[in-house]
Amino acid sequence: MTARRCLSKIFLGGILLLTAVACQQQPAPAPTSPPDTATTDATSPTEAAPAVEPTPSSEPIPSYLNQELPTAERVEDLLGRMTLEEKIGQMTLVEKNSIQPTAVTTYFIGGILSGGGGYPSEGNTPENWAAMVDSYQEAALSTPLAIPIIYGVDAVHGHNNLKDATIFPHNIGLGATRNPELLRQIGQITAVETRATGIPWNYAPVIAVPQDIRWGRTYEAFSENTELVSELGVAYMQGLQGEDLAAVTAVLATPKHYIGDGGTAWGSSHTQNYMLDQGDMQVDEATLRALHLPPYQAAIDAGAQSIMVSFSSWNGTKMHAQKYLLHDVLKGELGFTGFLVSDWQAIDQISPNFYNAVVTSINAGVDMNMVPYDYLRFINTMLTAVENGDITEARIDDAVRRILTAKFDLGLFENPYADTTHIGLIGSAEHRVIAQEAVSQSLVLLQNENETLPLSKDARIFVAGTFADDIGVQSGGWTIEWQGRSGNITAGTTILEAIEATATGEVQFNKFGRFEEFSPPADVGIVVLGELPYAEGWGDAADLSLSDSDVEMIRRVGEQAEQVVVVLLSGRPLLITDALPLADAWIAAWLPGTEGQGIADNLFGDHPFTGTLPYTWPASMDQLPLGTGGEPLFPFGYGLTTDN
Repeated sequence: MTARRCLSKIFLGGILLLTAVACQQQPAPAPTSPPDTATTDATSPTEAAPAVEPTPSSEPIPSYLNQELPTAERVEDLLGRMTLEEKIGQMTLVEKNSIQPTAVTTYFIGGILSGGGGYPSEGNTPENWAAMVDSYQEAALSTPLAIPIIYGVDAVHGHNNLKDATIFPHNIGLGATRNPELLRQIGQITAVETRATGIPWNYAPVIAVPQDIRWGRTYEAFSENTELVSELGVAYMQGLQGEDLAAVTAVLATPKHYIGDGGTAWGSSHTQNYMLDQGDMQVDEATLRALHLPPYQAAIDAGAQSIMVSFSSWNGTKMHAQKYLLHDVLKGELGFTGFLVSDWQAIDQISPNFYNAVVTSINAGVDMNMVPYDYLRFINTMLTAVENGDITEARIDDAVRRILTAKFDLGLFENPYADTTHIGLIGSAEHRVIAQEAVSQSLVLLQNENETLPLSKDARIFVAGTFADDIGVQSGGWTIEWQGRSGNITAGTTILEAIEATATGEVQFNKFGRFEEFSPPADVGIVVLGELPYAEGWGDAADLSLSDSDVEMIRRVGEQAEQVVVVLLSGRPLLITDALPLADAWIAAWLPGTEGQGIADNLFGDHPFTGTLPYTWPASMDQLPLGTGGEPLFPFGYGLTTDN
């Protein structure tokens, strides 16, 4: 649909509304049965009727459609026209495979999301993304008040659900850069690539302060250090939101997960197979305030309008039920005027009684519920709770007011459909250059015996390890799929490809590190190893040791090369104490994303090593959580340099 047709439709809707909704609309019957919820995607807008020019009228357009008015005035005008059903619809956020566009119209749904890997079934292309989002948007604009939906994704290191987008290092690597201006640039690029596919809402950045690196989300956080998390989180958020949220180069950021998701105790999670994720933060309030709260104050001060609540608990009570922390502290003391969105089906964890869970979470301060599947159950429960007096209409008005404010500020009422002006920039060379620079700055040189690095470009090189030539592994979780996966899953440059493109001497590759057929030994052997991709609680790990096969490969390459360099691909520090003497140089490369050339740039001296550890590197598992068990292998902030 063209912008002109869209605006004509909204304008006409506003004129005709005056006779139908001059005052309050009559409530529609409570929904009692779901629409067709087949899981196929609607990947293109339905054919709209030809635009109809508005007939002359002496009535003015509704105030909420007048973009010359202040946002607050527009919000109040629209709120006064809404039925209870329309308000509850705005508080409902549904996963896209669980709802058809027709149901968005029927139930006045306020938000749609793609979970990890939630790309269009018709093909993972920018055009299909835009068409899919527009199909839901057109359905929303078919409601009497034409309130647009807000579509959200987890674009946590670039538009990572989209094939061939620019994939940046995960936040752990960005924390090693200590470069807020670089993070601001990365946020800007992520916003451009995301908004170009019609998506105005990003569930990022994570501003947790992890204290136990066994946590499977450690790599999503910038650091164990509160001050660094605050500084980098704000810079990244400002890059996403820009100076004007309504710009086609901006998206609404969502600092997450409020609060203390990085401080849970080992074994405290009740989610199957999880040990830390969604667990219990067992600390006093003073610790919570000193360690975990400052990044949220900083984000609010910098203009955060959406915050996601954590799955985790505080001293036994789920965060989605913590009225003191959500309402009193966040919205009251910290002055947060935006809206709180739940995590994925998280309010269900409050109580086995869904009615009690809904009432508790909404009254605690949750404004929008990421359902994500059975939206009708949520809507009917909300209607019943209001009828019973367990949730007041004033509380609902407060929630909807916050949600509508963000939608107006995003310019969705004026420009609801995808603006694909910048679609050609997705995965562009100019964006990848910034990602490559981010990789270079993120690398931490842990050891460099005998000045092994930088390498001579004409050296004879053996490269070992499956991970050396695997774009999926080097990108990690939250890449194309929720858990990520190994293999050639998206466009980019592997570490092996980067070495081969940079070196001028002989380069041989064997994934097992077996080079017996080549003689003489290499000048240097490069071993690339680490962790397979994972996300969230699936990555919770009781042991962070290198595998026996990894250690044996380092030994094997050492027998066939004069010097050995180990490149570690991981979402957290791994235990390398015993293996450290087996190699001359060790590099913490984290999860660098698609631009492996940044690693070769440092290996061969085109860029110096400047990164420093965002987390303490333990010498043994006895030193976890961080700060226990004696001297670490490498302290927080450690990092050698080749910058002479």
